Amino acid sequence: MTQIGLPSRVRACLFDLDGVLTPTALVHAAAWKEMFDAFLHDRDGDGFRPFDSADYDSYVDGRPRADGVRTFLASRDIELPEGEDDDPPSAVTVHGLGNRKNALVLAKIRAEGVTPYEGSVRYVQAVRAAGLRTAVVSSSANTRDVLIAAGIEHLMDVRVDGLTAKEQGLRGKPKPDTYLAAAKQLGFDPGQAAVFEDALVGMDAGREGSFGYVVGVDRVGQADELRRHGADTVVKDLSDLIGRSA
Repeated sequence: MTQIGLPSRVRACLFDLDGVLTPTALVHAAAWKEMFDAFLHDRDGDGFRPFDSADYDSYVDGRPRADGVRTFLASRDIELPEGEDDDPPSAVTVHGLGNRKNALVLAKIRAEGVTPYEGSVRYVQAVRAAGLRTAVVSSSANTRDVLIAAGIEHLMDVRVDGLTAKEQGLRGKPKPDTYLAAAKQLGFDPGQAAVFEDALVGMDAGREGSFGYVVGVDRVGQADELRRHGADTVVKDLSDLIGRSA
């Protein structure tokens, strides 16, 4: 059997979506920047300080949408009304800004499509061939649409996403609730599951949840940070684990 770079105790693999299975993290980052820059320009005029990659990594990446809005605004000492989940994208509220960002993401996905990382597909196929169960765990409410667009929905036994979190009252990353829920649905204890993440808050969730193994996927040159936040190993692509022992 092909080695898959995981300890023998691991029987389930829990994959983040954006940045791990698909390059949609780049789409999300671009949408966050477009939304926040427009908001900040309207608020502060031409002297506004743009939303940048450090803001994305520190305040937004991996968090549920509304949490990302709140955390970034707090970093700039900006307070807005919460609003409601169904606020229109034009509303200047936490949920309105989040929905504005989501509309931009959906438009980009429709226009550009989604192609999964080839190495990730090969790795998921390898772990399934080895008899492990698989789940996708994402804060995005668009997870199923992205999986279908990428042609990989059939590779996941379980999906825990932003819609699941809302329905079940699960806290988002950096809390481990969504990953714990996925492991439970697959029938395994956290110690029998591996978490695959590219976001620092995902590393935090893996560490706090006491999962059996945490793999950091470094797409943007933050390997040291991923390790500091709890990664047991860091790879540039999931295919790097094929043929490797843990």
